[in-house]
Amino acid sequence: MKRLLLGIVIGLITLSLFSQEEHKELSTYYLIRHAEKQIVNNPNPELTDEGILRAEKWALIFKDIKFDAVYSTDYLRTIATAQPTAQSQNLEIFLYHPIKMDIKQFLKETEGKTVLMVGHSNTIPAFVNKLIEKEKYKDIPDENFGNLYIVEFSNNMITDKLLHLD
Repeated sequence: MKRLLLGIVIGLITLSLFSQEEHKELSTYYLIRHAEKQIVNNPNPELTDEGILRAEKWALIFKDIKFDAVYSTDYLRTIATAQPTAQSQNLEIFLYHPIKMDIKQFLKETEGKTVLMVGHSNTIPAFVNKLIEKEKYKDIPDENFGNLYIVEFSNNMITDKLLHLD
């Protein structure tokens, strides 16, 4: 009888652990490139008037999405792109370095959350590729500021999609 009870308890613990692993919360990542930047002899330019309008447009596009966090690289153009969305949702902007970021730590910290990330024409596709563990997306062409990448993690499955918005 003790062996039967012990077997049942071990089975329940194993089932519970398996069940927890299979039913992780949904994590959703929205990734965009910064809006149009000024063409100046400066490695850290601000947004153009058109870029400011695009950043505000992103905030409107995202108005029905409840973000838990907003991330941006530490550049004027990315922060200014993220700002309207962060401000509309009363969120601070977390700065990240796309090359130095520990992807496993990031995923752990953002598990079960909805996150907006703003980066660059080369860093956003590369980051998406790291998230999905595939070399699927190429750098964004210089004239394209309307790509929206969406990556979701749910029940040990990863889905990704690319939308083109203007």
